[in-house]
Amino acid sequence: MLRNILITGGAGFIGSRLVSALSQGEPESNIWVLDNLHPQVHGLNPELPHFASTVNFIKGDIADKLIVKSAVELAQPELIYHLAAETGTGQSYDEVSRYCEVNVSGTANLIEAVRTISGAVTKKIVLAASRAVYGEGGYRDSMGRVYTGLPRQAQMMSLRNFEVPLAAGAKFPAEAIASNAQLSVAPSSVYASTKLMQEYLLNQTGEGAGWSSTILRFQNVYGPGQSLRNPYTGVLSIFSRQLLEGKKLEIYEDGRIARDFVYVDDVVDALVKAGLQTLPHGTTIDIGTGQAISILDVARLLMKYLGVSDDHYSVTGAFRVGDIRHACADIDAARDLLGWAPRVSAETGLSLLANWARTEFDSGSGL
Repeated sequence: MLRNILITGGAGFIGSRLVSALSQGEPESNIWVLDNLHPQVHGLNPELPHFASTVNFIKGDIADKLIVKSAVELAQPELIYHLAAETGTGQSYDEVSRYCEVNVSGTANLIEAVRTISGAVTKKIVLAASRAVYGEGGYRDSMGRVYTGLPRQAQMMSLRNFEVPLAAGAKFPAEAIASNAQLSVAPSSVYASTKLMQEYLLNQTGEGAGWSSTILRFQNVYGPGQSLRNPYTGVLSIFSRQLLEGKKLEIYEDGRIARDFVYVDDVVDALVKAGLQTLPHGTTIDIGTGQAISILDVARLLMKYLGVSDDHYSVTGAFRVGDIRHACADIDAARDLLGWAPRVSAETGLSLLANWARTEFDSGSGL
């Protein structure tokens, strides 16, 4: 079936793989990519990914209203994948206006551009959202009741109390649980707040419109191709570079921060499936593996696959305000609504990342 598809942020880590997957899976479709090739991600002399000849590339910023309008009018997209965003919890504290301009105003620009297309061409917008909107996420207390964890306070963390406080009435001990769209959102960083606003904008403006939104809340995405130069990219890429440079890893808190690391090809598969499914407007689906692993444990695995001795780390007790303690996805909705499940294990994925990172480091590429 011939479709016009627009992918914002389509030259990035996830986006470039999505372009490749769609080019192979829907060879008759017209694919348009909008990306600003930001130097923080792509370097000072960025090279465009090796797209198929049928892919149309527009260099431009999602925060530029005129460029976004032009891109949408050129592409006339029936399907839009909105991946363009600023990422990084720590950086968002220092560059609040940048994150709001790109993530919030950029999404508004896209919505207004879609409205300019005559004939209600666009039918679906799939958003690359973030699990960060859950904040500290869900906890089940000793009575079986589910609570959203309260934000951790810097004062307590400075005393090395890293546990998540619960709302009044919760009975300890409590255990972290996998998060899904039934859980109350509680963003605890500027980045998370701007990602949640993207969801709100799409869901509110899509009501009664000719298009629907599908929200995919990603856990920690990793894999070959993730920027080794960007200090605000995924933690596994940062760790890979540090280990290859012979540095010791500084593991925050007590090493028991837990994350759900999902391989990039599995994420791309979820995006493709979301674009094909007819779902109610505003459907929100969590994408991860459903398994959490501590930062310390995943660091040790990475050392193993990089051939580094397993003493190249120290647990520092340092912390970042806005970081959350435990993250894990409840992927039942992904299975039920998309027919999706992760296929790449942590061991396989980390091995692939380590081999790629070593090759890039040895060649000097991407550094």
